[in-house]
Amino acid sequence: MYKILANTIFLGKDVLFLPECHSTNDMALQMIREGRAKEGSIVICAHQSRGKGQRGNSWEVQGGQNLTFSLVLCPDFLDLSEQFYLNMMVSNAIRKLLQDYLPDLKVKWPNDLIVPLQGKIGGILIENIVGSEGWEFAVVGIGLNINQKEFRVPTATSLALLTGSEFELEEIFKMLVTHLEQGYIQLKKGKNSLIKSDYLHHLYLLEEFTTFYTEHGSVSGKIIGVSESGNLLLETTEGDLKTFGLKEIQFPKF
Repeated sequence: MYKILANTIFLGKDVLFLPECHSTNDMALQMIREGRAKEGSIVICAHQSRGKGQRGNSWEVQGGQNLTFSLVLCPDFLDLSEQFYLNMMVSNAIRKLLQDYLPDLKVKWPNDLIVPLQGKIGGILIENIVGSEGWEFAVVGIGLNINQKEFRVPTATSLALLTGSEFELEEIFKMLVTHLEQGYIQLKKGKNSLIKSDYLHHLYLLEEFTTFYTEHGSVSGKIIGVSESGNLLLETTEGDLKTFGLKEIQFPKF
């Protein structure tokens, strides 16, 4: 299962499959430190017991039902100030994979994949290794709910629940890695504006007036974009522009 991919140029030519692990990101980071990983290496796990999400959250998965893997990249062609373009590229690649099955799929800032009023189907966690000369490695952790039918978290859902069909995990994996490679090549070619435009076009609640929540209370406004550093740009109902980082704003529950 999960053999070396034949339909890609450089991603997935080194695939480590683990029946069980704590976190594929942690395993990939360890492999980098030990010199056992290179650009394009993938760690994939059937049952990830301590998967990590944004804001320090855990990622709940049932063994053998979903896709949980980490991809090693060397985006040293990007400045550290351009890190969010990698996030946007990965989000775009996952959405392109799933949009044929889920035409209502949206990206919820910064990089959750959701179907509005239905639930969250996937997420991304990117962890970086930075050296004295800049960005050395990025470990892109991806979790996608594919065939799981029961969740303890009421806002979680899966491709199977939303479509009524079950899917072959390895085929979904192969198609996703192909989309990721295409997006990464686009990033290497400097197509940043195209990547950002695609990301914003499918951004959840873009230009919709909504009430958000911060540590200082609620704020009503509409998302008008993201900054170059990846912060959320919000125009309040009073016409003020506010900028929020990852842990500074919460979306309304759906």
